[in-house]
Amino acid sequence: MTDHHGGDLRSAAQRRSGIVRMLRSAGQVRAVDLANDLGVTHETVRKDLVMLESRGLLRRVHGGALPVESLSYEPDVSERTVQSEEKRRIAEAAAALVPDQGAVLLDAGSTVAALADAFPQTAQVTVVTNALPIALSLLGFPLVSVHTVGGRVRPTTMAEVDHWALRALAEVRVDVAFLGTNACSVKHGLSTPDDSEAAVKRAMIAAAERRVLLADHTKFTRSSVFTYADLSDIDVLVTDEGLPTDVRRDIGQCGVEVVTA
Repeated sequence: MTDHHGGDLRSAAQRRSGIVRMLRSAGQVRAVDLANDLGVTHETVRKDLVMLESRGLLRRVHGGALPVESLSYEPDVSERTVQSEEKRRIAEAAAALVPDQGAVLLDAGSTVAALADAFPQTAQVTVVTNALPIALSLLGFPLVSVHTVGGRVRPTTMAEVDHWALRALAEVRVDVAFLGTNACSVKHGLSTPDDSEAAVKRAMIAAAERRVLLADHTKFTRSSVFTYADLSDIDVLVTDEGLPTDVRRDIGQCGVEVVTA
């Protein structure tokens, strides 16, 4: 039995399995490199990628493909050290937006956790959070009253989620919510790999008078599965100098104030 565009069906299956293995190893592949490595035409590679995408095994992008895991990959809390210097600067800039009095929400996430470490010592506020590490960090601040929303704790992010958390957030109104995200774009908004965390983030946005997003520039090169807000739902973005000028302009056109740390 033959495949009109890829030779013997067995070798076509082996070739496609090889493409998936290369993707998972390299994180991204270019179609031209695949054609050279596999000794087939660019058209054969294109059809392989179309078939693999139809089976949910990859995501085609211009000139190549990404593994589908790139949409749903979520590092453990202990792994989130990339861009740590940028996150520290973002956190310090965000700390200036914490009110002297009132109530704030702190979302789970490594950049918001950095804000908890940089929290202003003089702020006499009630902090509501769904993140156990953030609650523990703020216990050392004598002027801060710390509340967690309760719920199931996700081991990956140590975030409290599900109906207990959502029920608590439905009864909360705060002056400012400080939010993190796994991915962000003007077109697709804010997104995250887990639907239960997306629901909590959505509830936090609804509970706040002002919404501040803490996101380094790498978050604007990513996509994720569950969208929980549009960029226009955000009042302020605190980011770093790596954010491209055209992206910064597009964000501003959504009505978002951009603060560069």
